[in-house]
Amino acid sequence: MTTVAFVPARGGSRGIPGKNLRPFCGRPLLHWCLDALQGASSIDRVVVATDCDAIAAAAEAAASEAGKLEVFRRSDATATDTASTESAILEFLTADGLADDAVFVLAQATSPFTRAADVDGALRRFAQGRVDALVSCARARRFYWSDAGKPINYDPMRRPRRQDFAGTLVENGALYVSRAGAIRRAENRISGTIAPFEMPPHTALELDDETDWRVGEALMQRQGVCPPAAQRIRMFLTDVDGVLTDGGMYYGNHGEELKKFNTLDGKAFERLRERGVRTGFVTGEDTTIVADRAYKVGADELHQGVRDKLPLVRARCDKLGIALSEVAYVGDDLGDLELLRAVGFAACPATAVPEVRAAVHYVCERGGGEGCVREVVDRHVLPRNDAFPDSAGHDRPVLTATTA
Repeated sequence: MTTVAFVPARGGSRGIPGKNLRPFCGRPLLHWCLDALQGASSIDRVVVATDCDAIAAAAEAAASEAGKLEVFRRSDATATDTASTESAILEFLTADGLADDAVFVLAQATSPFTRAADVDGALRRFAQGRVDALVSCARARRFYWSDAGKPINYDPMRRPRRQDFAGTLVENGALYVSRAGAIRRAENRISGTIAPFEMPPHTALELDDETDWRVGEALMQRQGVCPPAAQRIRMFLTDVDGVLTDGGMYYGNHGEELKKFNTLDGKAFERLRERGVRTGFVTGEDTTIVADRAYKVGADELHQGVRDKLPLVRARCDKLGIALSEVAYVGDDLGDLELLRAVGFAACPATAVPEVRAAVHYVCERGGGEGCVREVVDRHVLPRNDAFPDSAGHDRPVLTATTA
């Protein structure tokens, strides 16, 4: 029978604005959940229910080759701050006509620690029968009290040692399993005889506010999940408009074109040069302003008027004896996608288009022209090169410039 995973992802959020697309450990939060569901052998369909075009695009960009993922456009009425998740579920069930005996899995993007093995394990437990629904939980070894001052899960007169304390299962919000017919009848995600499915303790954290977010990223980093494994970066390249600038078009009284750059990014190029990292601009534009900026920041490479960026960068790497896996690139638009997918480390500003945000290793907190290049360099490029003591600075480069 069909097993459908349903991921509600509306555009609005008060606790963490834009949380579904906000980079969590360098990737949109939504992608962590989608990876687990698409990787689970027990899931036939993965449905992202959203009212937001950007979320829909990001979901489609995360689709695996398995072809399981689809987008359901939920109505405005089920995407308000006061609308329940159940309202979106019931709307989908009505529109889709899913059979009553179909297995329905509600999965939430705010639980990025869920893995494919968790999903498959929960569904194996559900398939064993004898229950109408299943809810994922994590075990908390804490002593709970009521508001009235009464102990809930232990006897204070016989306080157990932590290692002897069984603890209490706490709903972690990751997975809810039922059947479509049961949800229709109860108008609730779970009903009838309900069984818990235990997941690891760290999965108890749900990302509902900024503190949760910081703690969650720290947990991911401790597990070595993000960012990608450290590798020396020997060449750092960036697009110009929308990355080093805010993408705006400025004109003077006499028609002269102006661009606004950020001094933070200029310092980033200086720091890269001190570490022996080759730097450069690869842009579709062709202006004197960009050439002047490249010279100002001491870039080694300037390639303007480039429409097909990957072949040019590959040729430069071959000439210099640098592997594409040793290249970092920052881009923001569709013309950057091919190169971003080929290099060893890809990043984009917060203002990049959804397709780019979905494809990179790291999405900046800053937008284009706001110092996003400095953010990438300080957080990801320099820490990689600190591990290589043979990295050394070099004198001001002789600029290699081409115009396609």
